[in-house]
Amino acid sequence: MNYNVRIAQPNDIPFITKIYNEGIGDRIATLETRLRTEEEMLEWLNDRSDKHKVLVIEDESNIVHGWASLNVFNSKCCYSGVVDISIYISRQMRGKGLGKLLLRSLIQTAKDEGFHKLVLSTFNTNEAGKKLYKSLGFREVGTYEKHGVLDGKWVDITIMELILD
Repeated sequence: MNYNVRIAQPNDIPFITKIYNEGIGDRIATLETRLRTEEEMLEWLNDRSDKHKVLVIEDESNIVHGWASLNVFNSKCCYSGVVDISIYISRQMRGKGLGKLLLRSLIQTAKDEGFHKLVLSTFNTNEAGKKLYKSLGFREVGTYEKHGVLDGKWVDITIMELILD
């Protein structure tokens, strides 16, 4: 099957919301615990700057199986060249190479937008995610120990980066 990566549109919000809520429910990719509504996610999409793109990956039937975003890292001007990233793949499509296709496109989009560096935070236990990021050149910067609480337990968070220049 062929897949296409493109800029997200408002009509993608039902897919984006479902995929994000799967990630929240699975407890492997985010410290968030409250499921999001389509209205909240539409507001999130609409409130982004032109540089902070959201991409989706879809199949030949226009079914979205994942999304990724360039997010503000820090609002201070000195960090304007640094962007935080998010990536989520639908539960049934994980492990099939879509994450790599989507992340490659996100990296190129960040370069096209003039960003200098990508950063991300991932659970220290997310071996599949760390393997994906490392395969595309990200390096581990370090680990914040007991950095956030998920389901009443402190979770270690690994910080990774990719310099684009």
